[in-house]
Amino acid sequence: MSGGHMQIGEVAVRTELSLRTIRHYEDSGLVIPSARSQGGFRLYTEADVARLMVVRRMKPLGFSLDEMRDLLAATDRLDSGDRLPDDERERLLGRVRDFEQAAQRRVADLRTQLARAEEFAATLRRRLP
Repeated sequence: MSGGHMQIGEVAVRTELSLRTIRHYEDSGLVIPSARSQGGFRLYTEADVARLMVVRRMKPLGFSLDEMRDLLAATDRLDSGDRLPDDERERLLGRVRDFEQAAQRRVADLRTQLARAEEFAATLRRRLP
């Protein structure tokens, strides 16, 4: 696509998300196509793909749509290029820090669940001839 835009199909391939999921995230306000073609097709940029990747990475960790929206709002504001008052910048960085810590806890929980699942599979494997 010209101007660095890509259609939803290409975005789906790049993000490994279904068209339906991308449309759901659009309806939820998590990502808005940067443009529309003359024919009305959604057009996305690299920034839109990066945003979808954040959402894709948050989903398996159990973050809600509201939490995803909250993190994206904080990072959007931090990345806006605007000169932020020190107290606002610290508040936003605190939100990102909270999400990072929550993500680390959830990753640890998933590792525990995986270890238990592997133990169970090994137990079953040992029972087979």
